[in-house]
Amino acid sequence: MSLELLKDLCQLPGIPGREEKVRKFVIEQMESHVDKVDVDVMGNVIGFIKGKTDKSVMIAAHMDEIGFLVRHIDDKGFLRLEASGGFDPRTLIAQRVKVHGKKELKGVLMPEIKPKHLQKGKEDKVPEVNEFFVDLGMSKEEVKKVVRVGDFVTMDRGFDKIGNSFTSKALDDRAGVYIMLEAIKQIKNPEFDIYAVATVQEERGLRGAIASSYLVNPDVGVALDVTIAADIPGTPDHLAITKLGEGTAIKISDSASISNHKLVDFLRELAEKNEVKYQMEILPRGGTDAGAMEKAQSGCPVITISLPTRYVHSVVETANIEDLENSVKLLKLFLENVQSGDFRL
Repeated sequence: MSLELLKDLCQLPGIPGREEKVRKFVIEQMESHVDKVDVDVMGNVIGFIKGKTDKSVMIAAHMDEIGFLVRHIDDKGFLRLEASGGFDPRTLIAQRVKVHGKKELKGVLMPEIKPKHLQKGKEDKVPEVNEFFVDLGMSKEEVKKVVRVGDFVTMDRGFDKIGNSFTSKALDDRAGVYIMLEAIKQIKNPEFDIYAVATVQEERGLRGAIASSYLVNPDVGVALDVTIAADIPGTPDHLAITKLGEGTAIKISDSASISNHKLVDFLRELAEKNEVKYQMEILPRGGTDAGAMEKAQSGCPVITISLPTRYVHSVVETANIEDLENSVKLLKLFLENVQSGDFRL
């Protein structure tokens, strides 16, 4: 396993509906490890590995990251934004961004607040997301030559290894794409057909997975995503959801799907038998592509393998290297053994 691949994935720009650079990269990484690669009308990348039976398993990880669209250019050349995905405005103050117009521009992201030196009394309320703007350091006339309404904006932050972990923007969900790519590289002669799907527009309502899972109509579905690791100061243990370094997470439920309990037991037993470190996850808010696969056509049993991640939906999302490795191991084991499970209720 190489973190360079994950770094490359995280640095690519791709908000919901504008995943083209990520898609091109994923196709290049996938095509030598699958029998066929297709792209559907929504832009989902679907890699196919032929199995020995007529049963199929779909694994889904989304390519998009949260970001913004330019909705207005004001008289001073500042860009006003429309969020595409769920931001916590407390994490956005004094950040840098990239504006993907006719050429790529770097900018400063700030809210409509007075400098501290000019404030009188209490003026330190948390701004709303729609109060943020981008400063490109250019006049309106200069900006309009290269930026249009509808161009997209991504956060600007690098990928770094820190201790036994790594931090970056867009781990949600380039880490899931990475786990999928690393697992399918190791699969030989599977029993089930495998559809490895890099989905689009997950951050705007699982839209890509809805379309691709109707097309694939799998017998079993596995989503790959990050999950909350609130194992930090200020949060009691019982609210942590997961913890860094405690292993890959087997999801029991979230607000978009309820994992098939037989699949939960199957993954837990696989992990224990093969000494894969794992933890259990119940996420009260948030969902994954499993919520779309679960309802496709006549439905199918689904589950999510999650990477515990601190500071989700920020530019410093942080995860543990061993948790990442264990996520790849568990997915590989599942794809090699899925035929031995009975997930009918």
